[in-house]
Amino acid sequence: MKAIDHTWKMLQSWKLANVNRADLALRRRDGAMLWHVDLALDDMALPWARAENAKGADVYIRPARGHDWQIVFLDDVSVLLARQLAQSKGALVIQTSPEGGCHLWLPCDRPLNEKARCSLQRDLAERYQADKGSVSGEHLGRLAGFRNWKRGGCWVNVLCDMNPAHSISIPPESMLSPTEKPFRRDQPTISAHSGDISPSGIEWGWVCRLLETGHCPESVYRMLMDRAANRRGTDVERYARRTVEKALLHIKRPR
Repeated sequence: MKAIDHTWKMLQSWKLANVNRADLALRRRDGAMLWHVDLALDDMALPWARAENAKGADVYIRPARGHDWQIVFLDDVSVLLARQLAQSKGALVIQTSPEGGCHLWLPCDRPLNEKARCSLQRDLAERYQADKGSVSGEHLGRLAGFRNWKRGGCWVNVLCDMNPAHSISIPPESMLSPTEKPFRRDQPTISAHSGDISPSGIEWGWVCRLLETGHCPESVYRMLMDRAANRRGTDVERYARRTVEKALLHIKRPR
């Protein structure tokens, strides 16, 4: 099967689970992240992504933020267990490398907002020994049909198609209140939290605002690492973790 067929099979599986819009992201070799957000699946910028992938960029996808969706993501699941979950839970299985674990997209029997997906991911990651750091409710997974340059340029392939007929049943009590504030796609501008217009000051305000609007701290940590990677170099992990920790304390203090 050709690479483009794997891409098509992944997107068709999402359509079967009523996912019709996505965010497409690329990470170039220099660490820069490029985004196309809230695209219809039929309007994905795939030629652009293939050109970038051929030059060494890794290609990622997620259901578009700001919507309720009927699939949840798990990372780093063994091939054996992934195949079992494809049979019993209808999971779409994406093999990201010959030696690595798989990405799973599991269909649910009703739409879930981002926080509900995050909560369900935590439970499922614990149950199936998946990566507990990839449970933000809006985590990116690799797009099938592209090369994984983190693993030497091997191909990312669809191992098992999704079968929504075996979707996960979500009990009503796990649904979040309909009065909960929806996600708002904020732009990284200077925040009123700080008058500091240095790169660190701007990032501080950006992190505070993301946390205040309900973003998962682990997701904010990853986004800050992506944003500051070129500037902070080998110190980026410590810097990102410390910034998020301080911001969490800051926004919880009475002001």
